[in-house]
Amino acid sequence: SKETEIKLTNVARASLEELLADYRDFLRVRKLLIWDKDDPKAQAVRKLGYGTEGTHGMHRTHRTHGTCATYATYASHVEQSDPETAANAIICLIHQANYLLDQQLRALEAAFVKEGGLRERMTRARLEQRKKKTMP
Repeated sequence: SKETEIKLTNVARASLEELLADYRDFLRVRKLLIWDKDDPKAQAVRKLGYGTEGTHGMHRTHRTHGTCATYATYASHVEQSDPETAANAIICLIHQANYLLDQQLRALEAAFVKEGGLRERMTRARLEQRKKKTMP
C-alpha cells in the first residue's frame, strides 16, 4: 500500500541520516576536514553521477537511454583514496541518495493524497457496490 511505501521510504531516509552522522563523526574524531557542499572536491564527486567526468563505470538505462552511475563510477574516490576523501565522497553520495528519497517521498505523498490509501479505496469500492445494489 501507499502508506507502507511511505513508511518504509521514511525508514530508509532515517537510516541514511544515521549513516551520515556516523561519517561526520568519523571525520570529526580524526580531525579531518568535512567538505562543504560547495567545495570543489565535493562538486567533482557530485558531477560523477551526471557523467561529466567521463563514462567509466556508466551504463545505459533501459527507460531513458541516459547514463546512470554504478559503484565503479565512485570506486576510485572510496577505495583508492585517503580516509578523508573516502568519507567525504560517501557523504556526498548519502546526500544524493537523500535527495532522491525526498523526491520519492513527495511523489508517494502526492499519489496518496490523490488516490488515497488501500483502505480508503476498498471502502470506496464497498460503498459503490452498496449503491449499485440499492439502485433499481
